[in-house]
Amino acid sequence: MLYELLSPYGGDELNLFSYITFRTGLALVTALVLSLVFGAPLIAWLRARQGKGQPIRSDGPQSHLTKQGTPTMGGFLILFGLSAATLMWADLSNQYVWMVLGVTLAFGLVGFIDDYQKVTKKSSGGLSGKMRLLMEFAIAGGAVFWLTQYAPHAAQEAVNAGLASEMPPEGFETSLALPFLKDFLLDLTLYGFVAFGAFVIVGAGNAVNFTDGLDGLAIGPVMIAGATFGFIAYACGTPRFANYLLLTATPGTAELAVVAGALMGAGMGFLWYNAPPARIFMGDTGSLALGGCLGAMAVATKHELVLAIVGGLFLLEAMSVIIQVTSFKLTGKRVFLMAPIHHHFEKKGWSESTVVMRFWIIAFVLALAGLSTLKLR
Repeated sequence: MLYELLSPYGGDELNLFSYITFRTGLALVTALVLSLVFGAPLIAWLRARQGKGQPIRSDGPQSHLTKQGTPTMGGFLILFGLSAATLMWADLSNQYVWMVLGVTLAFGLVGFIDDYQKVTKKSSGGLSGKMRLLMEFAIAGGAVFWLTQYAPHAAQEAVNAGLASEMPPEGFETSLALPFLKDFLLDLTLYGFVAFGAFVIVGAGNAVNFTDGLDGLAIGPVMIAGATFGFIAYACGTPRFANYLLLTATPGTAELAVVAGALMGAGMGFLWYNAPPARIFMGDTGSLALGGCLGAMAVATKHELVLAIVGGLFLLEAMSVIIQVTSFKLTGKRVFLMAPIHHHFEKKGWSESTVVMRFWIIAFVLALAGLSTLKLR
């Protein structure tokens, strides 16, 4: 919005608004300020309407019972800061921005429906798993199909504007790029890529959802992964950087760095209120939305497999649940004391803050490992 108003003016200080890096910083600060300002009023409003707040699992760690009454749906605060900052500072003619923002808000709506049912029913169960997955795959599949149609146009616009010297290889919009390999694209065809991309987005959404179980646990790694993919988006979307790093250029995705900046700012503002002891929980409203946002950026930049490295902590959390459920159904035995795996360590005697800090360290190391794939080609 403000970018559209200020970009026609050249020279002097106003020329700064034409730089994505500058607008990324503005988006971060804007989202942070908005989240800090509106956080306390939102918490008070949610507390007044939710009564006992988010239901706490009776089979979970006993220390969690003290959190009864903490309001949920704090994802509203994140989505408000992220959306407002993106709309203010991003180039709204860029459809990559709308695709990622659309997936984020739509996943947030699915999460809200789930949270609403939990609160109104006063139960830890919300939407049925099948219905939630159906909604998520419909949203993600539509977004990925939209992306495949827009990518060639974005590339052509970059060539026409002199930002890229040549068009990407034919079929790149439906192809998968592999880490560590340069100039290699595996064409999945339209339907194959839509199915794969939807799986990545839905998987990321639910993996972050599994991770959200302790005060501050999910939002820290989300911000780390968001910053990483903001850099990846800028590098892949800027042809000269992509060529230097031997990356598959995805013209137009550099603007997603602004979205990543907004995500980081909104995340920091939310963490101010979610730090132990949390005054508000993210809920599925936030966790599904943030995971969907990360997944959508990974698909847009053709770094779907790198997401498995950068977001390795989320993958570990999701796999622990899958392993636990599969093992119990097949053998009647549990592999972990409790799943997701952060509860396993709580059961082993780790304090909540210890689990959170150590998992943050793991997330940071994995982000560095993911970034290393940009140069090891």
